[in-house]
Amino acid sequence: MKKSALQAAAISAADAIASDMALVRRALAREAGAFRAIIKTHNQRLYRIARGVVRNDAEAEDIVQEAYMRAFAGLDTFRGDASLATWLSRIVINEALGRLRKRKRVVTMPAEAQIIRFPLNQSGLNPSDDPERTMAQRQILGLVERATDSLPDVYRTVFVARVIEGLSIEETAELLGIRPETVKTRLHRARALVRKALDDEIGPVLLDAFPFAGRRCERLTAAVMRRLGFEG
Repeated sequence: MKKSALQAAAISAADAIASDMALVRRALAREAGAFRAIIKTHNQRLYRIARGVVRNDAEAEDIVQEAYMRAFAGLDTFRGDASLATWLSRIVINEALGRLRKRKRVVTMPAEAQIIRFPLNQSGLNPSDDPERTMAQRQILGLVERATDSLPDVYRTVFVARVIEGLSIEETAELLGIRPETVKTRLHRARALVRKALDDEIGPVLLDAFPFAGRRCERLTAAVMRRLGFEG
C-alpha cells in the first residue's frame, strides 16, 4: 500500500512537471494566456514569500513583479528539474534577499515593521468586494503578522515557507539552499518565538495569513502583463 502511494505521488509529480513544461512552451511562443496563467497561479505563494522576507506589502509586490520579469526573460532556461513554483520561488527569494541586504546597507531597519491592514482603505472601495476580510479576521491576522514580522530573518523565511505557505521540509530546504535538518531546527525556534508572542492563539488561521486575492492579484497581474507587452 505504501509503495503504491509512493508510485502515485511520483506519477503526480511527473504530471505536474509535464504540465509546467507545456505552459512554459506556450509562454515561449508569446501566448498571452500562458503568461497570465503562470502569474495568477503563483501570485499568492510568491507574494507571501517576498513579504515574509522584507515585511512590507508594497515592496513585496514590487519584488514579485521584478521576479516575474527576470523569470520570463530567462524562461528558456527552465528545464523542469524542479517545479515551476519552486523555480519562481527561488527567483523571488534571491530578489527579496538582495533588497534586504541593500536596505540594510543604506538605512537602519525600523524598530517596527509595517503591517498589512485588512481591508486596504481605498476610497470608493465597497467592503462587500472582499467579503472574506471581516473585522474578526483582520484582528487575528494583525496578531499573526506582528508575530511573524518580529522573527529574526533566518527564522522568518523558514516560518513563512513552512507554516504560512505550507511547503514541505524538503521543499523549504531546496528553496532556501539549506539542509533539511537546518529547516527543522529553525522552524522549531520560530514556532517557539511565535507561540510566545501569540500565547497559543495562532492555530489554523496561519494558512489565511497575508492573503493575495481580488484587487491586489489583478493589479499585479495587469502590471506584469503590460511590462511583457500585452494589454491588461
